[in-house]
Amino acid sequence: MAVTCPKCQTENAETSLFCSDCGTKLKAAKEFSLFQTETLQTARRELSTGSTFAGRYQIIEELGKGGMGRVYKVFDNKINEKIALKLIKPEIALDRETIERFSNELRLSRRIGHRNVCKMFDIGEAEGARFITMEYVHGEDLKSMIRMSGSLSIGMVLSVGKQVCAGLAEAHSLGVVHRDLKPQNIMIDKGGNAKIMDFGIARSVKEKGITDAGVMIGTPEYMSPEQAEAKEVDQRSDIYSLGVILYEMATSQVPFTGETALSIAMKHKGEIPKNPKQFNPHIPDDLSGVILKCLEKDRLRRYQDASEVRAELEKIEKGIPTTERIVPERKIMTSREITVKFNMKKLIAPALIVAIIGIAALAYWLFVPTKQGPSTIAPKRSIAVLPFVDLSPTKEHDYLCDGIAATLIDALSRVKELRIPGRTSSFSFKGKVLGIGEIGQKLNVETVLDGSVQVSGDRLRVTASLTNVDDGYLLWSDNYDQKIDDIFAIQDDIAQKIMTVLKIKLLGEKEKPTQLVKHYTENREVYNLYLKGRYLWNKRNKDDLIKSIEYFQEAVNIDPSFALGYSGMGMAYVALGASELGPPKEAFPKGKEAAVKALEVDPNLDEAHVVLGAVLNWYERDFPGADREFKKAIDLNPGNGNAHHWYAWLLMNSGRNEEAIKAMLLARDLDPLAPRINADVGWIIYYARDYPRAVEELKKSIEMFPEHAGNYFRIARVYLQMAKYKDAIESIIRFAEQPNFTPTLAYAYAISGKKEKAQEILGDILKNLEHQYFSLVQIAEVYVALGDKKQAFFWLDKTLSESESTISMLKILPELDPLRSEPRFTELLKKAGLEK
Repeated sequence: MAVTCPKCQTENAETSLFCSDCGTKLKAAKEFSLFQTETLQTARRELSTGSTFAGRYQIIEELGKGGMGRVYKVFDNKINEKIALKLIKPEIALDRETIERFSNELRLSRRIGHRNVCKMFDIGEAEGARFITMEYVHGEDLKSMIRMSGSLSIGMVLSVGKQVCAGLAEAHSLGVVHRDLKPQNIMIDKGGNAKIMDFGIARSVKEKGITDAGVMIGTPEYMSPEQAEAKEVDQRSDIYSLGVILYEMATSQVPFTGETALSIAMKHKGEIPKNPKQFNPHIPDDLSGVILKCLEKDRLRRYQDASEVRAELEKIEKGIPTTERIVPERKIMTSREITVKFNMKKLIAPALIVAIIGIAALAYWLFVPTKQGPSTIAPKRSIAVLPFVDLSPTKEHDYLCDGIAATLIDALSRVKELRIPGRTSSFSFKGKVLGIGEIGQKLNVETVLDGSVQVSGDRLRVTASLTNVDDGYLLWSDNYDQKIDDIFAIQDDIAQKIMTVLKIKLLGEKEKPTQLVKHYTENREVYNLYLKGRYLWNKRNKDDLIKSIEYFQEAVNIDPSFALGYSGMGMAYVALGASELGPPKEAFPKGKEAAVKALEVDPNLDEAHVVLGAVLNWYERDFPGADREFKKAIDLNPGNGNAHHWYAWLLMNSGRNEEAIKAMLLARDLDPLAPRINADVGWIIYYARDYPRAVEELKKSIEMFPEHAGNYFRIARVYLQMAKYKDAIESIIRFAEQPNFTPTLAYAYAISGKKEKAQEILGDILKNLEHQYFSLVQIAEVYVALGDKKQAFFWLDKTLSESESTISMLKILPELDPLRSEPRFTELLKKAGLEK
């Protein structure tokens, strides 16, 4: 009689020892009845739709069942996400050794955080049952796709192959080997994205004793020769299995088959595989070569690293027609949706689904605009540092709480292996009651650091904790109760322990440990003054900026070697000048002076290089010099979002539009919840004259930050260039009381033909000019819209004498386009140093 595979339900011959489809060890019916135990006779627990399990998981539906148990899609009420829950069979759950092994393996596999690897969350016990929770991805396994469509297109082979390589490379870099890689364990979602699942039997090459020595683990058709001999395996075993998968995708068959697991294992060990081109002549020669090199018997002759295979597949992809390439759709946020195997009987038209996936992926590549450039890929580890909470009785140490968090952000952002959202984004959650999971999703990070500060007399108590976003698991927590003078040591200790927890290798083996948090002063009073100045600087209004300068100045008066005090002062002066909150002729020179002093003390202070670059760009119009300073700052601290933000404007002023947009997008990636940066993405696209796209980006920014006035100023300017005057004027009037909106309102009325209203507003501006600062370039723009070129050039000349920062933008301002054919405009550009 036939024997049904307990894992995939395939019917096998009575004499079969292993499933012919998935390789699961089988028990013949006769043998099974003789050795059945009481445990096996125990009824398997099932969960009903709509019920709640473990007081946390609401059952949505059963997704399938396999050798380990039933899999359900559930809603996790604790983290408000859909996940997958696998309820382990009682006979397995009662085996303490097996559960211990799964727990150990789960601990290892949880190290892997990659978009092409399905996340395992936790193993738990509730209501008399054991279960495993994992990511949920709606998709289809690769084996089913191959069954339905036969050999896949070369584009799909390369796309899936590259993604599997990427996931394996990440796992291998963490010392984790899969050991059972096969198409059944690779899911393809509706966007064409591949995810490797079931790292449940994976084992760290660095840790022994998790599985029994000498036990052959794997599926016969996909196991490496060393697995077939039950020898110790490493990442090259997975590369062999990958070769089998590539072979099967390209030809619809595996290189070796046989009646028994042993016969297949012997072929892996001693038989040379046929060239896959014999079965599919359309396979490129280079691809056949890659597959056969993966399948070398001697692991020394295989590729030694999955990234090598990926690089080869990328080269091959470049050589095929673009219409054959598959570009999977990538999500901005890391999804928690997990891979499950579908019962094929439930699929109405599986072949059609595969076709739709392929068409969707091709359509994405053909029609999605690429001008904007891809979003930067998040590094291997990511962490958000939230502002610490002031628990002091007097509640007077908010500046210290923010200062500790800001110092940690600055220190950790210098680590190349980390992505740290900028201060503006992380601090946007200050005072809000949100869960770690929600904050982590908004910032697209894996972990969140938060804490509290309590000051009592000369004692400082700091509590800090690092939490995993996916499952709320506390990775690390510590308390510090010391004298307030020890704040520098506390900050450095927190940063170093985060590095240890995240297992990031910072130093070479021969290098000595170094401090992550640089101590710019040992004087607590100086440091407190700096923190108070920085606290006010971040408010960005005129009065607070001026007050912050006073604190910075007081700090450097006490300690003239305090570089951070000078750079903070420089940042405040540049903010005043660039935002036109004060006369540029006064602000920018003082900003430069402060930056130069900072660099005399510390030539490697990235913030001071940013200040100097800003002055050279906006005030001195030395674009090559500004470029040099911004690049130096970014080289010193790649995670400095402010550096990328200001560098984008230098690139735009220099006419390097595409580079400018990419730099601004990178700034947004580094500080995703910064209102100004989000608004400036649309703004900088506006200056590239792509008005529809600018509106699209600004609408996104308005949706995120409906109270940020800059959004409405910017979108109004775009609407005016698109002749959408009504929309523009409505947008301006919403914030008409703000000074920089007034000239724009006059410009809007003028360009829309309502010249009397424009003249009236312009008259008020000119009357108040002595008492209130307005952009002189914007006044000139109003005259351009009124058709008075003579007055327009008068105000532009006056702009030069006042050294307004907007002079740097004369070549890119759309509002001045009607003047560009005039010889006087060319002369103006020469006077400004913008043309030779």
